Amino acid sequence: MIPRQFRLGTTSFIYPDNIIPNVRKIGKFFDEIELLVFESLPEAVLPSNEDVRELEVLGRDLDLGYNLHLPVDVSLTAESRRDRQSAADTLKQVLDRFAPLGPSTCTLHLDMDKNLLAPEDLKAWEERARKGLDLLVPDLDDPGLISVETLWYDPEILRSLVRDFGLRLCADAGHHFKYGYDIDTTFAWFREDISIVHLHGVDLTGEKPKDHIGLDRLSEIHFEQLVSHLSRFTGTVSLEVFNFLNLEASLKRLAAAFSDIPVLERVD
Repeated sequence: MIPRQFRLGTTSFIYPDNIIPNVRKIGKFFDEIELLVFESLPEAVLPSNEDVRELEVLGRDLDLGYNLHLPVDVSLTAESRRDRQSAADTLKQVLDRFAPLGPSTCTLHLDMDKNLLAPEDLKAWEERARKGLDLLVPDLDDPGLISVETLWYDPEILRSLVRDFGLRLCADAGHHFKYGYDIDTTFAWFREDISIVHLHGVDLTGEKPKDHIGLDRLSEIHFEQLVSHLSRFTGTVSLEVFNFLNLEASLKRLAAAFSDIPVLERVD
């Protein structure tokens, strides 16, 4: 049994309810909760300042920390400067709203059209990403609070962006396995820049790979790869699943390798 050195978390959508009821039900089992703020438009969908104050109280009561998944309905890599500026403004608003919680990291998608495969297209995308980050990062007290998530494209394209802007990396292990990238290479490339690992099962047996499921569905080879890295990892590991059964199965799989893994209790 390997002593657990990482902080363990999961998402704020394990029960089909809003963020605060989920935190009340699952917060006592974890070190952190990943607050899913996928939508920012209209503004009314964002948690209010009052909600943030309540999360702050729950955090103190439950000895619980938070990390934040930033909205995915705005894009810093958009074609137009106007849209990139709008995205930067929205992201800054969300960061300001959740600042009282002192999140360990704030995960950012730099989205890319799956039709961008030619080298000149990738170069143009990187230029847009830099322009978008230029609208956001200079206004941040600590750029390292932002962790750029590995998505469907090659994580290598993020290396210079993370380095040049002083960002961190969110290594989504499930995305690596789903899209055929080597998690060993990413850990070697980014080393100390990985602040959070998104962990979930991936089923590669069907016609279309299925992810964000329980870790019990992850192959033994991939699970052993993860264990070798997580045994030395001291950042946050977030079980990025979205229902109780997948979370329960994931915790049981982790408990086979690591000590101090909580046993989940269902709250109806």
